[in-house]
Amino acid sequence: MEPTRVFDILDDLVQNPKFDLLNAKENKQWRNYSTEDFIRFTNAVSFGLMNLGVSPGDRVAIVSNNRPEWNFVDYGAQQAGVITVPIYPTISTNDLKFILKDAGVKVVFISSNDIFKKYSAIASELDAVPAVYAFNSIDGVTSFSSFVEEALSNPQYEPLQVRKQQVNPKEMFTILYTSGTTGVPKGVMLSHENILSNVHACFSLAPFHSSWRALSFLPLNHIYERMVTSIYLRKNISIYYAEGIETIGDNLKEIQPQVFVSVPRLIERVYDKLLSAGDKLSGWKRKLFFASVDFALVFDPQKQTLSGRIKRWFFDRLIYKKWRAALGGKVVCIASGGAALQPRLGRVFHCANIPVLEGYGLTETSPVIAVNCYEKEYTRIGTVGPVIHNTEVKIAEDGEILVKGPGVMLGYYKNEAATKEMINEDGWLHTGDIGTFVEDRFLKITDRKKEIFKTSSGKYIAPLMIENKIKECRFVEQCCVIGESQKFASALIVVSKDYIKEWANKNGIDLGSEEELTNHKELRNEINAFIREMNKSLAPYEQIKRPELILEPWTVDGGELTPKMSMKRKVILNKHANLVAKIFSEES
Repeated sequence: MEPTRVFDILDDLVQNPKFDLLNAKENKQWRNYSTEDFIRFTNAVSFGLMNLGVSPGDRVAIVSNNRPEWNFVDYGAQQAGVITVPIYPTISTNDLKFILKDAGVKVVFISSNDIFKKYSAIASELDAVPAVYAFNSIDGVTSFSSFVEEALSNPQYEPLQVRKQQVNPKEMFTILYTSGTTGVPKGVMLSHENILSNVHACFSLAPFHSSWRALSFLPLNHIYERMVTSIYLRKNISIYYAEGIETIGDNLKEIQPQVFVSVPRLIERVYDKLLSAGDKLSGWKRKLFFASVDFALVFDPQKQTLSGRIKRWFFDRLIYKKWRAALGGKVVCIASGGAALQPRLGRVFHCANIPVLEGYGLTETSPVIAVNCYEKEYTRIGTVGPVIHNTEVKIAEDGEILVKGPGVMLGYYKNEAATKEMINEDGWLHTGDIGTFVEDRFLKITDRKKEIFKTSSGKYIAPLMIENKIKECRFVEQCCVIGESQKFASALIVVSKDYIKEWANKNGIDLGSEEELTNHKELRNEINAFIREMNKSLAPYEQIKRPELILEPWTVDGGELTPKMSMKRKVILNKHANLVAKIFSEES
């Protein structure tokens, strides 16, 4: 039978047990958790919460990095009818306080001492102090292992079965607080039915097989990785958790996964590293490498001639297979979401037989609305693919994408006004994104409705498309297109220090001190030359003038990015107000 509650997935796992269903590094060694371990720990969490007096409908928070214990708590709470509140481990203390108070959390599971310090700083300001348990060893905090040991000494099998039977698939089982680019967090209420409708609709995303391994590194508290984890478990795929963002390369080579989920920024970094490796070559090897890159940059899966297939085979034998080896050698596909993927990256990786399946969705839609699938007839590079089969999409008169279907959230927690603003009376959810259909079938996102701005001449500019073009320049790490109510459009550009150093060393250029880098004449000439060429493809009012360079990257910790790496444009503009004033001053 198809599962109707997310935790029902465990029932099928028992039929085909694995020794390495969930895996993580402990003391620099992989520790495998079997199917039996997963179920035992999950039941222990259920027992433990029940023994604490946590009732169905109460809230339990998880503030942790990706690890098997995250799932034990999630599934254990679900079984007991308890609502999980996953929280980013990088969250600010103010947002942590708001979420714990707003959700009325009764128990908090944390991973590290850094998170405990954040919690300790705001604990006295909470209406009720929740019980705290730690996955890692933290002085003064009861360990998760002790929590499990005590729970297993007092099991509640029959009461748990009663609770499981009482869980309604249509009722809320999790609250996901979205940070967004402005305002206080909003709690998205999702039901079991919401997420499972998305899981079932995405089964055809790739040729999933129980022999596969998946590498997981995007935060589990985000609905994207959490929903895909449900697919992995439904397909009995072994999940390995990366130690951190900085170890992804090593972890890929260690476990040789067939699939992983990423955001475009990480895919851009992989591409940059490949190009950097090519830059170190010389002679015919270098020429061959960049000939393969040039070929891949114009690759189209739907338009392959005989000569093109021969060239691709040739480059694959000599170049592309080495790229795949850098990702472990067995990758079948990469799923990408969270932001727009540059079409050139889609072409390059598809050509190298590493299909990047770009998708689109929101936390409020559980999350997938549309996605490119593994089969080439269901893929169009530059789009986010066909709308999933159980979901409706229509384009409003102003170009906004509207969505209706079983994945649409129950609403925002304790925020009826925001819910009504997001979902109209006919049940259509307003995404806030602008889009269109290609070939009447493939959804294409053109920009964020709120981010489109108007110059003083009355011309509208969609910054996302221009930013993606600028980021094709290898000297550019990040960029933000600006110009609202101004005479022209411009950009704040964060330079790629790593590539600039390579470029300088190769060309014998003295960069001077790091503080002088953004004013380096030759560097500015390179970036300006790229922008002049790019401007030729833009309408006159869209063309970028007087860009300014920035040395330090925008980060989540710095407050310029949301946890899912979206830019907080107002924060960036305020932080660099002096540069913005310089760009648009009459004296410039």
